[in-house]
Amino acid sequence: MMLSIDLMTDEPIYQQIRQQIVQAVADGELVAGDPLPSVRSLAADLGINMHTVNKAYALLRDEGYVVMRRRSGAIVADRNTVSSPEQQRRERDLLALAIRNLAIEHKAKGGSKDDFMATAEAEAKRVFTSIGDA
Repeated sequence: MMLSIDLMTDEPIYQQIRQQIVQAVADGELVAGDPLPSVRSLAADLGINMHTVNKAYALLRDEGYVVMRRRSGAIVADRNTVSSPEQQRRERDLLALAIRNLAIEHKAKGGSKDDFMATAEAEAKRVFTSIGDA
């Protein structure tokens, strides 16, 4: 897995790291049990502060994408063992809220329901087709 940082974007570096790791999990490039680079080594490789990588890893941990082990560092979480029914419900609720907020923003800018649904469908198809889950 190769991470790259775009210093010209407004997106914070820790969010870029988080998003690229989530993408690698979604694409199957990273699977449950795979180790992530140590905070120190990733920071050195990217030429950024260790605290930035630590923030990204903490966010990934809090979101359930990785688990932190004292000796082995961050590893990709096994969603089947770390995600309780309550956690799954919270994740569905967060997904619904994020989609609702996107719909509100789209509507506020004059967008139609049909345009929103078509875009959402096309993006979902792109994501799930890219990992063979169409």
